[in-house]
Amino acid sequence: TFQHYFIQINLSRSMFAARGILASALAVGTRRISHVTVIGGGLMGSGIAQVAAQTGHKVTLVDLDETTLASSTGRISKSLDRVAKKKFKDDAGRAKNFVESTMGSITTSTSAVSVVMETDLVIEAIVENMAVKHRLFQELDEVAPEAVIFASNTSSLPIGEIASVTNRKDRFGGLHFFNPVPIMKLLEIVKTPELSDSTLDQLKAFGKAMGKASVVCSDTPGFIVNRLLVPNLAEAVRMLERDVASPEDIDTAMKLGAGHPMGPLQLADYVGLDTILFILQGWNEKYPEVDLFQVPVTLEKLVADGKLGVKSGQGFYKY
Repeated sequence: TFQHYFIQINLSRSMFAARGILASALAVGTRRISHVTVIGGGLMGSGIAQVAAQTGHKVTLVDLDETTLASSTGRISKSLDRVAKKKFKDDAGRAKNFVESTMGSITTSTSAVSVVMETDLVIEAIVENMAVKHRLFQELDEVAPEAVIFASNTSSLPIGEIASVTNRKDRFGGLHFFNPVPIMKLLEIVKTPELSDSTLDQLKAFGKAMGKASVVCSDTPGFIVNRLLVPNLAEAVRMLERDVASPEDIDTAMKLGAGHPMGPLQLADYVGLDTILFILQGWNEKYPEVDLFQVPVTLEKLVADGKLGVKSGQGFYKY
């Protein structure tokens, strides 16, 4: 859990109080984002940290323990090696310098408190659990300077609801990256009604500096991509339940008839059937009147049987 973060935060509040008051006097919304704190060292967090460091930002990657962080930095280093070999395939010296300089821009910490006082942007990439996110942001909000921007990388939870426990709703947005972050160009910037124009401009500039193609959307379930994609995948499952066609024929039809590079059921297997189920269940619980958010029985059964798609070796197809 993130419990030890909160203990450290409580112990550190008085120590940081004076510094926080001074930092809060800075003009809000005028600073260029140069230092980024990424909380969560999983695939998404380490990918965000890598690309931020590659594009000239100083980065602190935060997670629960040194073992996790060592795994995260090892993953980043291997990814950078692949990038360097492709980018500098005829110059081993430049490739080595690229990896070393990028890794040199990344520091790690097991305490979010020790770094939020000196950062410009906090990006959360932890478990998709509202209560855990609330605890993290509520505590960090009490010690971070006023000018620090908060963002969540959530793919399915409402940004406004995550931000509701903080006092910086005008400086709290969504930054939804796509996996793998070093390869996928898209960044969804999620704008709540409270987000200020100056903060939105900073997030846009940050996305551009990261080399991403940014799109701005309102705080709607699934934002743009998942709001269109997940119901589409679910409808493909319902077609299968209605015995409209076989999985192979459904996928072939969408590939050849709609120009999709991958059919919906094959794509569902690659995304992870448990991930799709989790998203649909969350939406259905919050918006039970929306038919598109109804959970297909077949999807529930496959996940219950441990057939999660590619990662488990079987889903709608065998791998």
